[in-house]
Amino acid sequence: MGWWQINADTLAGSRFVISPFAEAFGSLRLLDTAEPAHPGERRWLEAHLPDYRRRLARDPVTALLVRAGIGTEWTADFLAPTPRDGETFEQAVAQVRAASPATARADLTVSLRGPVPAPLERDDLPERAADLLTYVWTTAVRPYWDRRRRVLEADVVARTAQVSRGGWASALDTLRPGTRWLGENRLQVNAHEYPPREISGAELVFVPITTQRIGWVSWEGTERYALVYPCAGALADPGGRPVPASLAALLGPARAAVLVRLGSPLSTSQLVAVTGQGLGSVGRHLRVLRDAGLVERRRAGRSVLYSWTAAGQVLVEAQNRSGTHRS
Repeated sequence: MGWWQINADTLAGSRFVISPFAEAFGSLRLLDTAEPAHPGERRWLEAHLPDYRRRLARDPVTALLVRAGIGTEWTADFLAPTPRDGETFEQAVAQVRAASPATARADLTVSLRGPVPAPLERDDLPERAADLLTYVWTTAVRPYWDRRRRVLEADVVARTAQVSRGGWASALDTLRPGTRWLGENRLQVNAHEYPPREISGAELVFVPITTQRIGWVSWEGTERYALVYPCAGALADPGGRPVPASLAALLGPARAAVLVRLGSPLSTSQLVAVTGQGLGSVGRHLRVLRDAGLVERRRAGRSVLYSWTAAGQVLVEAQNRSGTHRS
């Protein structure tokens, strides 16, 4: 397993960061694998995969670059620079474009675990990679970015609340498969057999993306490290948590849709993002659910988070066991 040695100061100074570039790179990897994790990803692939494949069919060099750069265990470093807080997509992709051809080829030998194929022995690999990432961002991510950003913000708020409830260990254990706190200042970052890295004193950021089953780690020298993880599935696919038909009949479909999503703490604006309902409607549903004793609220920093009470959890789980749902 791969793990990082972290001191208390590094963990105390770590933070969650939202990165448009990481979202675009995760989307590129989803286009590459074409393996959706839920119906929302399947619909997205149906809309964008055909054009992506046509583009690569017209450009076999870039197609080979993608296959070489996105390995099963290691991604070529120049393709995925370490995210920075507040960085725009354009600023991050400029780093990809600025990579030297020699660095790009050296990174590919690592992801390939062998020599670079002859068609990739060329100097325009960084430009090709940047152009492809810009295409993915422009056509397949930016049109959805406002909603995706709200979903990612919801995940960050939920993770931060988890830290306040159970400490960093509880939050790190649930980031993604293969990630857990090992104790003795050790953070396992994946299940691969890589040598441990000493990162005490470095900057550490945690970066959510909406694409599921995808995550990676990256670093910049010995000063900056990032762990990119898929956000909570219920947030990534707004339609992914079905509403029991009996619960919809009892509370009304819209109010039931709000209730079932509160297994993890969410704010009013985040509920708007994942349900598609208006702010006023969500607020009214929350008041009714609170009056009924099914939902409670508490403050986490500047956010007010809503979650199930014990009664709300029992109600939702009992209705889920009934086995009848509606979309």
